[in-house]
Amino acid sequence: MSKESFHGLLAGLTAEIAGRPLDDQLDRWLNERHGPGSPTYDGLKQACIEGVAEGWLCDREGGGIRYGRVFKADDALHRFSVDVVDMKDLAGPHHAHPNGEIDLIMPLEPGATFDGRPAGWCVYGAGTAHHPTVAEGRALILYLLPEGQIQFTRAAA
Repeated sequence: MSKESFHGLLAGLTAEIAGRPLDDQLDRWLNERHGPGSPTYDGLKQACIEGVAEGWLCDREGGGIRYGRVFKADDALHRFSVDVVDMKDLAGPHHAHPNGEIDLIMPLEPGATFDGRPAGWCVYGAGTAHHPTVAEGRALILYLLPEGQIQFTRAAA
């Protein structure tokens, strides 16, 4: 999988979600239409596994997390940026989503979860915040951020 082919896969998906509210309805729709076992999910997971192996995905490391912004928000991606992280049994840095966040959860070990959710999609609305947490094993997480907006914060104790 080339980086350009990966961009094409994502452009097709973002065309379907562009302009939709980031809410529970989108979460359900993504999981029904593009969830585990679907061609979209399987294709994106395989592309991410290959991209990590080839070194063009998750090319940075810090705090036990491999990560990287693959694409900045652009018109072909309908103004979503794309990040991928590789995490195992840890919580990442607290951050807020000014415009929301769409996550694709791709366990690499059986039973791995992201924020308590199994394989599939997880949608956070605008103004939400969290410590992204992978538990029960290793997973890749693909983040779609409207306009690439993310704010790293200090969580309240």
